Amino acid sequence: MSHDIARTDTDVLISGGGPVGLCLALLLAEQQIHVTVIEQEAEVIRDLRASTFHPPTLDMLEPLGVTQRLIAQGLPCPSWQIRLHPGGERAVFDLSVLKDDTRHPYRLQCEQWKLSEALLEKLKGSRHADVRFAATVVSASDRDERVAVEIEAGGAREQLRARYVVGCDGARSTVRQCMGLPFEGLTYPETTLLVTTQFPFEDHLEGLSNVSYCWKANGNFSLLKVPGRWRVSVYPDENTPIEDQMTPDALNSSLQDIVARDAVYEIAEQRPYRVHMRMVPQYRKGRMFLAGDAAHLNTPAGGMGLNGGIHDAFELASALTDVLRNAAPDTRLDAYDARRRPIARDDILAQADSNRARMRERDPERRRALLRDLQATTQDRDKLRAYLRRSSMIDGLARAAAIQI
Repeated sequence: MSHDIARTDTDVLISGGGPVGLCLALLLAEQQIHVTVIEQEAEVIRDLRASTFHPPTLDMLEPLGVTQRLIAQGLPCPSWQIRLHPGGERAVFDLSVLKDDTRHPYRLQCEQWKLSEALLEKLKGSRHADVRFAATVVSASDRDERVAVEIEAGGAREQLRARYVVGCDGARSTVRQCMGLPFEGLTYPETTLLVTTQFPFEDHLEGLSNVSYCWKANGNFSLLKVPGRWRVSVYPDENTPIEDQMTPDALNSSLQDIVARDAVYEIAEQRPYRVHMRMVPQYRKGRMFLAGDAAHLNTPAGGMGLNGGIHDAFELASALTDVLRNAAPDTRLDAYDARRRPIARDDILAQADSNRARMRERDPERRRALLRDLQATTQDRDKLRAYLRRSSMIDGLARAAAIQI
């Protein structure tokens, strides 16, 4: 084993066993680096979170042996669209133009918990990984040569020593707090309502893609299909209390706005969520790191949050592997921040904010002008490819890889 057992209990301790933490853990374990994952939930939670995988993410996950499993459990989405409702005028973005840029020229609609379960299954078979559920990181303190971590499980406290600690523990990251880093940015004023229903919107809205962002009178909504159901994001009136908008009658009314029908909509799941645009000023502080939502938060418009977190995991795994296995100097770890933070700031957060602003446009003439511009892009192959390379996160990864340190 690569760590000095007299001084440390694990090479890398990861706080957070979501898809980003588990991906990082498997990448390290496959390099025979001992990793410990601490996750507060008792198991992988099958809840309403991210559901879009972009082409380069599918490429990156392939060597881990999980991409084919995701494809089998998901819905390939060869195009996505922005449309006016109820008229149906639309700009359709055909991802097949990326066929020379990726092995997966489509978006995959697949709930993120399916990735977590696939990664966890592989980790359970590794002698280099220890995944502990129903456990919480209470504190972490960088002691120069190692990080002292206190965890709590079943009411008991335990001290662990790790060579490095990574916070993959989300928006309320304990590791980020222990690093003393602010989470700079803003919270958008609106609350988004996410519901799922088995109603076949595709049978009632002509030419609907599996991913469709829609303008309606005085508002907008999005329709994202996953196997067996549609995820509907409704952006309600900011002046109406959220509890009033989450009643069965109000949710049914929101769906009737999309497709009017005599029957009441059957809603399988529902949850409100606030949307943020936040970032830390640095991803590394000594022997402690942040990845995914613990490091950057963005509006889900464009489906880049989960993908950006997975990309973080690959970059950080490469840096840690070089230091722990290949005797690279400690400064190699600085490349993680140098390559990932600018991309989060300039690509992920900026694009997501721009996507949000576009869909919140309320002026009908301005909407039509925006749609005409988008349609012109979709009808010019070179412009379309350039647009999709950026929105599918291919360009950001290429720029990050080119950053030398």
